[in-house]
Amino acid sequence: MSDFEPDSAVVAAIVASPNHGGREGKAPDAIVLHYTGMPSGEAALKRLCDPAAEVSCHYLVWENGHVTQLVPEGRRAWHAGRAYWAGERDVNSISIGIEIVNPGHEAGAPPFPDAQIEAVIALCRDIIARHKILPQRVLAHSDVAPFRKADPGEAFPWERLAKAGIGHYVAPVPIGDDKPLQKGSGGEKVEGLQGMLAIYGYDTGVTGLYGKKTGELVMAFQRHFRPERVDGKADYSTFATLQALLAALPKAPRK
Repeated sequence: MSDFEPDSAVVAAIVASPNHGGREGKAPDAIVLHYTGMPSGEAALKRLCDPAAEVSCHYLVWENGHVTQLVPEGRRAWHAGRAYWAGERDVNSISIGIEIVNPGHEAGAPPFPDAQIEAVIALCRDIIARHKILPQRVLAHSDVAPFRKADPGEAFPWERLAKAGIGHYVAPVPIGDDKPLQKGSGGEKVEGLQGMLAIYGYDTGVTGLYGKKTGELVMAFQRHFRPERVDGKADYSTFATLQALLAALPKAPRK
């Protein structure tokens, strides 16, 4: 596939990547947001189009708000890797991947420019409208791959997107000085935490033991929903914010 028509009116250019496949009969019902984590957008684009790299995305959003489409939405881009969300392990087949040019944590997590975020908002609005994507299905790469990935990170302005009508969000409960659940904790409170994370969609079982995996899941949750402190410890703020999110989950429309 050397060329195709853009799926969205916000697309400024098409650079076709060879890295894609069929959706195996599934339709996209989620968006996964990433940062590129590379020194430049040009380097990221080159890798996303390199057959040897075996990675791609549907859209690449540059710092100036320029949107490049690499893979048609009807095709399965290779952006999520080993991932899981709400019972689905083939996240690539049910999602649209958006890479946002930003060097990421290794470069000190620089802020995302206003023009870039406005372009992400416009693109997401268009995708959501066409595919009827629920707010809780606008996800971070770190949500679906919490044991491998940290992007787009705690510097990403999820609240700003929510105010624009994109994604699921509640105001984080303020951080206090309570004793958190952490590695080595156990019992019913840990079971409750794990159960709520699983209900929301995260890849966790209910063991009652707070080990490395639970800590990484909590960090992923904090990056998205309680970014003021990302430490993998489930304090009252983390716990209560998760409870509020579950209580505020939008319902799927009746067919």
